[in-house]
Amino acid sequence: MEARRQLCPPGVLWLAFASLISCLLATGQAKVYSRCELVRVLQTFGLEGYRGYSLADWICLAYFASGFDAGALDYEPDGSTNYGIFQINSRKWCRNLSENATNGCHMYCTDLLNPNLKDTVICAMKISQETQGLSSWEAWRHHCQGQDLSDWVDGCDF
Repeated sequence: MEARRQLCPPGVLWLAFASLISCLLATGQAKVYSRCELVRVLQTFGLEGYRGYSLADWICLAYFASGFDAGALDYEPDGSTNYGIFQINSRKWCRNLSENATNGCHMYCTDLLNPNLKDTVICAMKISQETQGLSSWEAWRHHCQGQDLSDWVDGCDF
């Protein structure tokens, strides 16, 4: 009988391949915006003055929700997850693995991690149309509401 020599156990090759792919996906999707870069992007999407909120309100919210990280994820004790730059919750606003989520924004939660922010802004605009407006976000209520927010946009060309 001829002995077959194996260079690498099959599991090791698969693990190496999976690690490489996950690194490529993570670096391809992760985007942490600078303050002024985010000001320009959100202004382009029409958030200045939307529903009576200034661009500074949205920038302040994004900073305290995610630190301007479009790929931010936060897992809640109730099993829901907060997604993206505005930390939009899966319980009510998007569809993840849970079959009984409300999905108020009519999109998959992973769409909220896209660094181009289009889906995130569409969903955030929908949330801000609710009676609570930006007060729907605890981060905005605790850190931005009633504050002078002019510093959040000062020095940014938009």
